[in-house]
Amino acid sequence: QVIAWAEELGKLYGRGHIALIAKDPSDYRDVMIEGQESGILACSPPWFRPHWEPSLRRLTWPNGVIATCYSSETPDDLRGPQHHKAWVDEPAKWKHAADTWAQLQLGLRLGTSPQTLLTGTPRPIPILLAILADEDTVVTRGKTSENKANRSARSLKTIYTQYEGT
Repeated sequence: QVIAWAEELGKLYGRGHIALIAKDPSDYRDVMIEGQESGILACSPPWFRPHWEPSLRRLTWPNGVIATCYSSETPDDLRGPQHHKAWVDEPAKWKHAADTWAQLQLGLRLGTSPQTLLTGTPRPIPILLAILADEDTVVTRGKTSENKANRSARSLKTIYTQYEGT
């Protein structure tokens, strides 16, 4: 979705700003950016692969769209910057979930359709319950069984033994 946003924002505005938010810097780097199977770099086609500048916490696509990484450990880093879109990963793990979410919402103000994508395993923390209760929230759920093709038999057995029926 983030790669599609980068293409769309470049076409619409000639530039664009995306926020990538994780629990901490290692999570945004190891999962969101450099993740072997589903990180942005692994999923980007060669002709539209962004340049990753870890010291600047920034990805820049060939069309000029920029994604900046943020950590829930420092929600005030989201004060000031503006974004068109945001990808939020595993908010149930965040140290300052409510503050980070609030700061993101204040800066999610560019373009005609600001949007946030949340990914993760749910946990009934107050901010996630509030997001789910928002009438503008669209929820997509997936079952472990729907992802069998991407899991080993041992992994599936472990998950079903521990969590089946929950």
